[in-house]
Amino acid sequence: VRPLSGEVRFHGERIDRLQPFQVARLGLGYVPEDRRIFADLSVMENLEVGRQDKREGATQWTPERLFELFPNLGRNGAGKSTTLKATMGLLRPLAGEILFRGTRIDPLQPFQIARLGLGYVPEDRRIFADLSVTENLEVGRQDKRDGAPYWTPQRLYELFPNLGRMKDRPGGRMSGGEQQMLTIARTLMGNPLAVLLDEPSEGLSPLIVEQMAGTIGDLKREGLSVLLSEQNLHFAQLVADRAYIIETGQIRFGGTMAELAANDAVREQYLSV
Repeated sequence: VRPLSGEVRFHGERIDRLQPFQVARLGLGYVPEDRRIFADLSVMENLEVGRQDKREGATQWTPERLFELFPNLGRNGAGKSTTLKATMGLLRPLAGEILFRGTRIDPLQPFQIARLGLGYVPEDRRIFADLSVTENLEVGRQDKRDGAPYWTPQRLYELFPNLGRMKDRPGGRMSGGEQQMLTIARTLMGNPLAVLLDEPSEGLSPLIVEQMAGTIGDLKREGLSVLLSEQNLHFAQLVADRAYIIETGQIRFGGTMAELAANDAVREQYLSV
């Protein structure tokens, strides 16, 4: 749209006479209200459409950085699970705002937040013990969502082969690790744009923890963003790119996993038992 009068400048350069592609090449990005994604292209192909060369003075973004996994680390009672519950609308924050994809969500109900594309995997799993694996998955089904990986029961059985071998088994007759897999799979049936994952390694055997780490890595490669709440540093190191440490509801550290691994003082102060 051309202004009727006046000038529009960006970094000192007049841009109101330029074409949109010329303005974009100067380094000004635009996220339209109606999204304008390419519905027939995959997530990775949509990203390639928007690729430009590295720009001096700007943050460099790659697909890998866009799909980074961020864990909230901290001891029991630090506020990790409370953060996820407040984000999902299960608790009301006392102050501030919570935004998801530019939309304020803290006044919304959990079902409304889920319909916006935010998935939640609770710490206590909350599967339906009397329903079969297949029926538990159907409970979580939502329509295909633009910009999100599309999940079907068959795709989830490929991601979690154990579930594929027990489609008719009631949830109450599954092991803790199998129930955790089912909880994640049920959330994915909602085709979320991002997932809140609360303490997925808690109470699981080391072997299942390693399998779970591999699965979360697969989700990242599918283009799914994950916010992980975890007190198991080893597990977080297997899957995460960056970390934030919470203590009494306050963020005490933020940085890459490599920076956290090199900071003995922070780990000793906030993560040691």
